[in-house]
Amino acid sequence: MTHTEPHHDLYIPHGTTAGTHYTLDIDPERAGWGYCALRIVELEPGGTHLFTTGDSEWIVLPLEGGCTVQTAGEEFQLLGRESVFASVTDFAYVPRDARVQIASGAGGRFALAGAKCERQLPARYGPAPEVPVEERGSGNCARLVRNFASADAFDCDKLIAVEVITPGGNWSSYPPHKHDEHRPGEEAELEEIYYFEIDGPNGFGYQRVSPSREGGSDVLAEVRSGDAVLVPDGWHGPAIAQPGHAMYYLNVMAGPGETREWRICFHPDHVESTGGYR
Repeated sequence: MTHTEPHHDLYIPHGTTAGTHYTLDIDPERAGWGYCALRIVELEPGGTHLFTTGDSEWIVLPLEGGCTVQTAGEEFQLLGRESVFASVTDFAYVPRDARVQIASGAGGRFALAGAKCERQLPARYGPAPEVPVEERGSGNCARLVRNFASADAFDCDKLIAVEVITPGGNWSSYPPHKHDEHRPGEEAELEEIYYFEIDGPNGFGYQRVSPSREGGSDVLAEVRSGDAVLVPDGWHGPAIAQPGHAMYYLNVMAGPGETREWRICFHPDHVESTGGYR
């Protein structure tokens, strides 16, 4: 996996990639890799956003509020949610080589999680009640994982995406793990984006990425709402939530493998110290 940006650029503070349409705009060129993308669009009441999907597949995921998604002759009404901490949400999958319109009567914030892909799959609606929700870990490593577009829950060509809620004071993405090598049956090569939101004013958390090879990715970042961390390679974790402030993160993953799968390798120095993973 190739990464061309200096290591300090792996931490992306809120607003540093903002442009005309997006408050966060990470594409493969910006990240220095081959597949993953993430955009956050904010719409005023009655607002609309038009975009073309190009060579990537996308999921429109409400973070706050609901919207209508029109694409490829389909229209999906997304009920959305009050906030990322309130509940799971419905979502829409939109294929490559398509035009998309997002419209929101009441306004809101919406994540566009994307990955460069080869196949043009049909546009589809993902109902909230069908999102698998998983409790992982125990004690101060407990967290809630919403597998809305995990490899075994929703069909995409390359894209894998999940949400994680970590209670205040807890650790997640633990033990540290990696997926930066292709080792059949053991590890899949995947790029990854972490996008964070913290519950409550002035909340923060910490994200660690440590090298898995000489000269590899090395990040220790204090993260706040709207921040992102890129993981082109390396051991990632823990992600630590400030006491009293739950942490949300959206993971977007994709890679070059012929099979879309999430296979990870745990850091051997930390496996014995935890009651769960990720």
